[in-house]
Amino acid sequence: MKPSNESQSYQRHFLKTIVLSLLFSGFVAVETFAQDKTTEAFKQSYSLEKSQDYKGAIASLGQVYEADGYEINLRLGWLTYLAGQLSESLEYYNKAVALKPYAIEPKLGLVLPLSVQGKWNEVEEIYQKILQIDPQNTLVNYRLGLIYYNRGSYDKADPYLEKVVNLYPFDYDGLILLAWNKLKLQKFREAKVLFQKVLLNSPEDASALEGLKSIK
Repeated sequence: MKPSNESQSYQRHFLKTIVLSLLFSGFVAVETFAQDKTTEAFKQSYSLEKSQDYKGAIASLGQVYEADGYEINLRLGWLTYLAGQLSESLEYYNKAVALKPYAIEPKLGLVLPLSVQGKWNEVEEIYQKILQIDPQNTLVNYRLGLIYYNRGSYDKADPYLEKVVNLYPFDYDGLILLAWNKLKLQKFREAKVLFQKVLLNSPEDASALEGLKSIK
């Protein structure tokens, strides 16, 4: 007795399901193996970094490197920076930026090798890009204020440092730098108030006392 068309259709569907299930299981197994290998490489890289074997840490990740992997490019950007491989660090960080355009961490990473190379204009551009994404970023506002202060561009530094102090009114670093910036702008009353606040945070602070002395 021949099987009915309905029975044949069911058998074909059943066999197809089994084949797809086996293929999927094999795919999952391969993916799991690859993930385990990557996780182990990251783990090894942290251990080697701790012992300051940066080249070894880089090599461990090189065995599982994928150009479209955000995390591995970010990690290699950091490790190559520590190893003094500044060009490679920039390359990896730029790849991470391209993979996650709105992420802030790879942009902050880019600043590291650029700062060592003294490329402050490029650093400034990156900080401005970060503030377009996160205008309240305290670290970046502070660093931009510091860059402009060191250049003697006190007018440009002022709004960035004021933002830092508005967000963190009792933070020592923000207060002392804004106080000196106000002094450089000859805004003596504001500078005096800020130096006095610094002394509440850090009594007998040499920098604040020097600033107050120069106002009198």
